[in-house]
Amino acid sequence: MLEGKRQKQVAGVIHEEMSVIFQKLGLGMIDGGLVSISSVKITPDLLEARIYLSVFKADSAAVLKKVEEKAFEIKRELASKLKHQLRRIPEIRYYPDDTLDHVFKMEELFKKIDEEKKNE
Repeated sequence: MLEGKRQKQVAGVIHEEMSVIFQKLGLGMIDGGLVSISSVKITPDLLEARIYLSVFKADSAAVLKKVEEKAFEIKRELASKLKHQLRRIPEIRYYPDDTLDHVFKMEELFKKIDEEKKNE
């Protein structure tokens, strides 16, 4: 389903503010790994925001757990920044962004296919 203009606008604003909040709260580096917000998706009713976290050189599950522990602080900061722009602050849900894993798997498959072609 296509995102509407308002969904994209709200997602963009939340993405920017969440990046600043993550830096402020020290969530950019967890357990020696880098954490960044890769994308934000908003439901059509603007009541839920799905935040996809890209994790480099750290355990995704552990990072998500630490972010969930700070969820109240994060939402409070977000509410203070967006209180004049949104009627209701969306419910925040965090998900691991596994697109890099898929990219590496696809590259491995292409390498295997190339090796098989060379062997034939």
